[in-house]
Amino acid sequence: MLQIIEISGDNIIATRASGNLTEKDIEKIHPLIHSILDKDLKVRWYFEMENFTGWDFPGLWEDLKMDTAHAKDYEKIAMVGEKKWQDWIAQFMKPFTNAEINYFSLEDRKTAKQWIKK
Repeated sequence: MLQIIEISGDNIIATRASGNLTEKDIEKIHPLIHSILDKDLKVRWYFEMENFTGWDFPGLWEDLKMDTAHAKDYEKIAMVGEKKWQDWIAQFMKPFTNAEINYFSLEDRKTAKQWIKK
């Protein structure tokens, strides 16, 4: 499940992922990305993962398509999680985007939220 959470900022998308993400979960993000791009801004994404297990195959495919299509549209991505493999995902994403990507532990949520706003 992907839940939209509140963080202030004209170009910030904030989400909390739990369980398994589906194609419908990823599709929730498209209008948010386009509303930021329509303002001629770059996207900053705060992506929090708690009890997150990954993606089903259609969800993973949709996420990869979205990331590829918008690779140059991201400015910063804060990956906030609880497991080492989630840090690995953040490192894996770096070659596919121009965005600055940082991984934070769940205990450092406050720091991650401050970083995404700067």
